Amino acid sequence: MIPGLQVYLFRRIREDLIKNHMEGPKGFRSLLAAWEQSGFVKIVEDEIRFWNGSKIYLCHCKDEKDRFKYQGAEIHVLLIDELTHFTDKIYRFLRGRVRAVGLPPLPPEYQGRFPRIICGSNPGNIGHVWVKAAFIHNVEPYNIRLMPDEEGGMLRQYIPARLNDNPSMAKDDPLYRARLRGLGSESLVRAMEDGDWDVIEGAFFEEWESKRHVIRPFVIPAYWTHFRSLDWGSAAPFSVGWWAVVSDDYRHPDGLILPRGALVRYREWYGKKDDNNTGLKLTADEVGAGIARRSMDDPIPTYGVADPSAYAQNGGPSIMERLRNAERDYLALNKPGLNATPWRKADNARVAFEGHMGGWDQMRARLKGMKTDDCPDGPAMIYCFSTCTDSIRTIPVLQHDENRPEDLSTNMEDHAADEWRYACMSRPYVTAQPAPQQPISTRPPTFDELMAEQKRKRLNDD
Repeated sequence: MIPGLQVYLFRRIREDLIKNHMEGPKGFRSLLAAWEQSGFVKIVEDEIRFWNGSKIYLCHCKDEKDRFKYQGAEIHVLLIDELTHFTDKIYRFLRGRVRAVGLPPLPPEYQGRFPRIICGSNPGNIGHVWVKAAFIHNVEPYNIRLMPDEEGGMLRQYIPARLNDNPSMAKDDPLYRARLRGLGSESLVRAMEDGDWDVIEGAFFEEWESKRHVIRPFVIPAYWTHFRSLDWGSAAPFSVGWWAVVSDDYRHPDGLILPRGALVRYREWYGKKDDNNTGLKLTADEVGAGIARRSMDDPIPTYGVADPSAYAQNGGPSIMERLRNAERDYLALNKPGLNATPWRKADNARVAFEGHMGGWDQMRARLKGMKTDDCPDGPAMIYCFSTCTDSIRTIPVLQHDENRPEDLSTNMEDHAADEWRYACMSRPYVTAQPAPQQPISTRPPTFDELMAEQKRKRLNDD
């Protein structure tokens, strides 16, 4: 009905694209068989050509670098199957190819409906965080809203899709629901059957429980060990964490007992732009001054651990050298006497090797803490204040690497997790509570006290 319409259908992996959309009883070859035999349609590899000049291109974009294959595309309709399989960088690039250039005059019933984008997806996978933030979080279902220019400037609508919304499923495969519920994972069933975006199947840190690990802020005792951790980024987000080590079992104001040696993340600074995985592009000097400014009222830090890549020297001062100098200069100017953080390289081991415990294992062990089958309510050994929103947003949804399951996927927003890993690998230690000091008397000594002091001196001289 629309001559010259250019439709691009994307799936991340080409094999999935062919299996789901080209082959099978509901694939294009079957659906268009009669038209192809009559000469109205010609299917050439991954391209469907209609007699009126309209085309459907079946496309894949496995990695972010592959998006440039579509640099010159003029897309009238963009269809993306399983949107959470893509990064937001790929999606934003493809959205930028959607335009009305070359769009022919539209029939009256299609006025105002093109160009357009339609995406479908299940919860989970590497794009879960950005898809939920962009389309679902705090959004009224079915409500149509005009997005600002930095979000594409198009109308956007979130349409929940549940198993019950698919009438053909009950007709074509009435046993599908039973098989779905037999997957053995309650969270996966909830995600697939109810479209629940608050559950994450296949999470790398399945030990994370907000009710166990997220606590209300409280006043951290000054004598606890305080330290920092840093994951550097400029074009990508950076993450800075402020930590304290529980000295002795401590009762939180809510009644929770924080065990001796547990880590408490009481502040964070996450250098992120808007709702995508893009950094603020601050210089090392700006980040150093920002850390100092946020630490003005803190006890003197015992140490800091930083991303080893920030120590690289390429003919000039390293990132960490500039950052430390800026932190020191800011404190010297604004709060003399408060020492800057004594930074050192973090242990960057991600996974275990040759008897060396990897950072993810250390972090997972702290998240699990003292919880066992015999003690399901055992306390965790790592906590974060509820104000550390970017850690809470990103860490629970991280996924396994497809090719290296013991590692997490670096295609996701993993900056806070890397910085937590540095903190866990830093061998944080407990400090003892200082003994109460005896009050200093301001009264003059008595005659007997003076005589006793003189006697002690004579004995010492002898």
